[in-house]
Amino acid sequence: MRRYLAWRLALFAPTVLAASLAVFLVMRALPGDIVLVIAGDAAVSPLVRETLREELGLNDPLHVQYGRWLWSMVNGEFGGRSLETREPIRAIVGRQLPVTLLLAAYTLLLSVVVSAPLGVAAAAWHNRWPDRVIRIATLGGIALPSLWVAIMVLLALLLVFRWSPPVIYSSPWADPRTHLQMAVWPTLVLSWEYGAHLVRVTRSSMLEALGQQYVAAARGKGLPEHHVILRHALPNALVPFVTMLGLQFGGLLSGTLILETIFGLPGVGRGLVQAALARDYPVVQSLATLFVSLSLVVSLAVDVTYARIDPRISHSP
Repeated sequence: MRRYLAWRLALFAPTVLAASLAVFLVMRALPGDIVLVIAGDAAVSPLVRETLREELGLNDPLHVQYGRWLWSMVNGEFGGRSLETREPIRAIVGRQLPVTLLLAAYTLLLSVVVSAPLGVAAAAWHNRWPDRVIRIATLGGIALPSLWVAIMVLLALLLVFRWSPPVIYSSPWADPRTHLQMAVWPTLVLSWEYGAHLVRVTRSSMLEALGQQYVAAARGKGLPEHHVILRHALPNALVPFVTMLGLQFGGLLSGTLILETIFGLPGVGRGLVQAALARDYPVVQSLATLFVSLSLVVSLAVDVTYARIDPRISHSP
């Protein structure tokens, strides 16, 4: 296990570096100019544009720009400053990251609490009406795009209840009621999509576990059915469940990109979208690198959890 962890940690930096380089090159290939965003006037003189580009360092060779940004990531500045607002990116992340982490935590908690029991129930009542109802409910979460669902939720709130979520964000410590009104709807939308995959995986792994010989032996001993399901089948069905938690984490982060913008949550996802539209290169590169790092950390945590859940799994070469 230690050798495996050392190997994964050794690959961490090259993976993040490759992802940041890809984002850097893609941003430079996209049309648009941050200078026009800052100047606020497309008819500004070429001399002013050139002076501003020189001041921002955009006339430097690409390898110089990338090296300068990369050095700012390792010297504690976390990407330097925003080209548009000149605000330190470290301050931007410090303001936006807690919002995204709270939304992700709410979604993970609700998805796990709801999806695991539903998946077990669907397997226990296989091909009976509870199983059919659960499968139909999860089918909507898998098939319907979160963007469309979020828009429909907002339209329903406006047209049916004549109410819309607050537009000014409040932290759960400052104003819990306002925070709940803003966070509950994107959490429900994300949890429906995220949890639907978890329900399907839990149901499939439970059905496989219930068909094993050790389950038949436990039933042959006269053990109660709930004891067979919870004590014998469920522990062996948790590994696919944990795997899906890690695999879907990237999808959860991409979901925050959309829903934070729609529901007005000032998180990293919304900040990344706004920075990309403005061609604010350092902000996009820094936030994208942060997302990649979070995904890698979660993936590593999932792999380590395997051995805790099932001692038969070994990461030794």
